[in-house]
Amino acid sequence: MKSKIRIGTSGFRTNKVEYSQHLACVEVQHTFYQPPQISTLERWRAEVPEPFEFAVKAWQLITHEAKSPTYKRLKKKLLEIEREEVGYFKPTAIVKEAWETTLACAKALKAKTILFQCPASFKQNSENIANLEKFFSGIKRGKINFAWEPRGNWDKNIVKDICDNFKLWHVVDPFKEKTVTPDKCYFRLHGRNGWRYEYETDELEELAAMMPKSKTSYVFFNNIRMLEDALKFQEILKNNNPAG
Repeated sequence: MKSKIRIGTSGFRTNKVEYSQHLACVEVQHTFYQPPQISTLERWRAEVPEPFEFAVKAWQLITHEAKSPTYKRLKKKLLEIEREEVGYFKPTAIVKEAWETTLACAKALKAKTILFQCPASFKQNSENIANLEKFFSGIKRGKINFAWEPRGNWDKNIVKDICDNFKLWHVVDPFKEKTVTPDKCYFRLHGRNGWRYEYETDELEELAAMMPKSKTSYVFFNNIRMLEDALKFQEILKNNNPAG
């Protein structure tokens, strides 16, 4: 049985054509900071084989407030009122526009999954939960998977309820916390002791044992040796499942 585990890195670590010869998936970072032109994304799609998969990171205007340091890479000039209305899934025109842009990017790349990564400052409170629920209940996803990464101190039962109600994939670093959607795994590995971490073979064997059988899953490495670790993990899965 062919493996349904999509392995890649957070952002390309080499040119796209070379990357696609070794790995079959990538998590696009550009769409989070400043979405490229649609024509640029269509060119990216054309540069790689058809089975290659792009996972798209939602534009930060949806998830992050304007005071986030990530906005330093935003080229779009925000009006003062817009700076108050971006982020935290707020029911505002600019968040809606940011979603429409994100969706257009996903369609251009023929992406199957969109990641909504929240900052740790997105706290578990009634206003944030209400905005998040209104956002996910009000947008059309078609057949696209939605993956949600809540960072910070969130109660796992609340996270599970939200994921169940809105069919979200719970995104985690599996060496730091357990996913509440074990049949829908989206793992982002940032290094056990920080970005400069390199994963040992036994750790990657442990990771392989966490993956659900016969379910589509995503594993993206985001550490200094991300490309090498992704390839090493891919080889481990291949050896564990020779028929795949």
